[in-house]
Parts: sequence; structure tokens; C-alpha cells
Amino acid sequence: MKDVSKVFWISIVIAIVFVAWGVISPEHLGSVMDVTKSFFLTKFGWFYQLSATFFFVFAIFLIFSRYGKIKLGKDDDVPEFSRPTWFAMLFSAGMGIGLLFFGVSEPISHFVSPPIGEGGTPEAARLALRYTYLHWGFHAWAIYAVIALALAYYKFRKDLPGLMSATLYPIFKERVKGPIGITIDVVAVFATIFGVAASLGLGAQQINGGLNYVFGIPNTFTTQLIIIGIVTILFILSASTGIQKGIKYLSNANMTLAIIIFFLVLFLGPTVFVLNLFTHTFGEYIQNLPSMGLRIAPLYPERLVWVQGWTIFYWAWWIAWAPFVGTFIARVSKGRTVREFVLAVLIIPAVVCAVWFAVFGGTAIHFDYNEGTNIAGQTLETALFYMYEQLPLTNVLVIVTLILISTFFITSADSATFVLGMKTTYGSLNPNTFVKTTWGIILALSAVVLMASGGLSAMQTAIIVSAFPLTLVLFMMCFSLVKDFQKEIKEKKKKMKPNL
Repeated sequence: MKDVSKVFWISIVIAIVFVAWGVISPEHLGSVMDVTKSFFLTKFGWFYQLSATFFFVFAIFLIFSRYGKIKLGKDDDVPEFSRPTWFAMLFSAGMGIGLLFFGVSEPISHFVSPPIGEGGTPEAARLALRYTYLHWGFHAWAIYAVIALALAYYKFRKDLPGLMSATLYPIFKERVKGPIGITIDVVAVFATIFGVAASLGLGAQQINGGLNYVFGIPNTFTTQLIIIGIVTILFILSASTGIQKGIKYLSNANMTLAIIIFFLVLFLGPTVFVLNLFTHTFGEYIQNLPSMGLRIAPLYPERLVWVQGWTIFYWAWWIAWAPFVGTFIARVSKGRTVREFVLAVLIIPAVVCAVWFAVFGGTAIHFDYNEGTNIAGQTLETALFYMYEQLPLTNVLVIVTLILISTFFITSADSATFVLGMKTTYGSLNPNTFVKTTWGIILALSAVVLMASGGLSAMQTAIIVSAFPLTLVLFMMCFSLVKDFQKEIKEKKKKMKPNL
């Protein structure tokens, strides 16, 4: 076990303590987490808002800066994966289950309970999609882009380990190899565990909701335990095949199924209405992006609660997911330039996410507003399936969706075990099966504990708390990047300067 780092053993001990706490006293864990969530949302909401906006602005700066031509690798390195496969991996790791879980449920929730004004109105419909674009758009992908860029740059160009701590070498120098570096990497590990565990919990709930809706299988905690158990076995088997097989093939399958479902919903539903709605609301999103991204509403307590429960939670979720998604994106992005990388990671997925939510959320809003259905009255995990009832080919849509949720579930967990393995084996690009299997079990147990101790609320707490120290690390990563980029540009100019 020489390839296993101290970060592995420290993280495993803390994870076991957390899981044991949840098993022995889930009610106590749940109450502690509720108090903690309230504290962070009340006291540090402004911090998450400003942080997300900073990372977005920083990503834009990198696109137009003189650093854009710097390659994430040696000057003669070429990309390992084709662009289509690369994009498929981005979506499977970064947004998979969430697109299906929230595709209908978030826009329709905002439609009946908007951040401003009265629900159920045309204005509420526009706000619903605008704020959904905000939560899943440029800010989210900017966070991923920044951390992935730093990890890829230091791993492939500077030949440092693929660890969060290694990206801070320009600041701490050799001290990153001691307690400071270990602390940073442990923080990243736990942000990954909680961020991914929350998504796995949501996936299990939606699979259960779909099975209940179609086959009458009880929608209970026990059923969700069985689902997590089955999927855990599947993603551990997938993880053992390595990134070139399991994750790659599943990612391409996910993309194919997602495209099929997308076009079925678009063309079976109110196509023209949805396309018009997307065009209008996406333009409003771009126009109002600065004010929406910084909105807190301190003078309106009822609006502040909405911002805390949705926008601030999302910023924390993306930050918590950033070590996982960022490490994975970095791993598959060798050979790209800084400009190509940031453009691809920031813009293309954000636009595709907006189109996805416009089609699914817009279709649901159309039925509730124009035909008096009650999609908004369903639970978060069943709203999608209730919307399918309003469309032709309902059974086909449901079955394909359940398959896609399951494969997204497997791919996300598979990718997470790979990333956690990298973080706890000195940045190894091929962590051994024992390490990945161990993290697979920990992820599954953490998801179960969060579900048992408070469901979505407990998941939100774990995400918000773990994201706080990680945000500080991300700020330092930005500083390190700029410092080394400037150094590289100066060295390049010095080499090009003719000798007199």
C-alpha cells in the first residue's frame, strides 16, 4: 500500500466516524446539520454570491487574456480524447443526474413560487427559466473551469501531482507536502464525498419515484437502500475497468440516451412555444446576468429565504462538486490550450443546459399554465414522470429515462471513485482497484446516512459546510495560476528576445 497517501487514511477515519454517527443517531445528526445550515446561509450567503461571480469573471478574463495560448501539457502534446467524447464525459460527470431530477421540478417550482412577484403568471414563467439558467449556467461551469484548469496545468505542464494542494505550490512552496497540503487535500476529499453523495441520494429517490409511478413499487427508504446497493455494485464493477473503458463507454451511452429523450420531449410537446420561450428567456438571462448573480434581497426577508434555499445552495453545491468534476475534466483535457479549454467548459455546457431546461421546464410550464394540469403539485422526484403523462409515448419516455438515470448514477459514482482514488494516491492517474472500491463503498454509505438523517435538507447542509473552506482554496488557486502564467509569459519573451 505504498501508493496510498496519508490523505487516504485520515479521510477514511473521518468518513467512518461520520457514517457511524449517522447510523447510531440519525436524528441527532439531522438536528445538528439543520442548525449548521441555517448558520452558514444566514451569515455567509453574501460570501457564496460574491465568490461565484468572481470565478465567472476570472474565467472570462482568461479567455481574452494573453495566457490563452498556453497549453495544458507540453508544447507537442495532443488531446487524448476526441471532442464529442470529451463533451460526453463533461456532461456525465458534471451535470448528469441533476438535469433529470431538476429538469422539470426546478422551473415548475419557480413558476408557482417565483423569487419576485406572484406565481402562475407569464412573468413568473420567464423568471422561472431565467433563474434556472442562472443556477445551471455560466457561474456553475466557471467554477468547474477554474479548478480544472489549475489541476490540468500543474499536472500536465508542470509535472506536479494531480492534487489540489499541488496547485498552491507557487504560494506555499515545499510546505504543500506537509500538514498544509494534507489539510487542503482532505478538505477536497470531503467536499467531493458530500457533493457526490447528495447527487446519488437524489438519483436513488428519482429512480424509486419512477418505479413507483410506473410499476407501483413502494416509494420508501428501504427501496432506495436496495437501489443504492444494486447501483453501488454496478459502478464498482465499472470503476474496475478503468477510464478508457467503463467511464468512456457509459459516457457515450449517456449522451446518446439524453439526446433521444431531449428530442422526443421537444417534438412531442409544444415545440414552437418552447423554442420561443427559450429565445426570449435566454436573452433576458444574458441581459440580467450581473444583477441576478449578486441578488440577495436583504430588505425582503421572504425573498431572502428563496435566494438562500436555491441560489446560494447551488453555488455551494457547484463548489463542493468542483474538486470531483474539476479533477475529472482535468484528467481528460490534456493537450488543450487555456483558451480552448475555458471556452469549451464555460460556454458550450452552459448553453446546452439552458436549452435542456427550456425544453423540459418550458413544456411543464405550458401544460400547467395553458391546460390546467398540476405538474407543480407533484414531488421533486415525480414531476418529470407526471409531465410525461401529458405527452404521447409516455411509457417509452419513462423507461428510457429510468435507464438514463441509472447510467448517469453509475457514471457519476464511477467517476467519483476514480477522482477520490487520485486524490488519495499522490495524484496517480490510475489508482488501484482497492482504493476505488473503498471509496465506492464510502460514497454509498454517506448517501444513505444523509438520506436517513434529513433527506434533501441534510444533503444541503453537508454541501454548504464543505464548500466554505474549499472556496478559500479556490481563491488561492486563481492567484497561483496567474502568478505562474505571468512567469511563463516572461520566460517566453526572454527566449524570443534576440541577443545583441
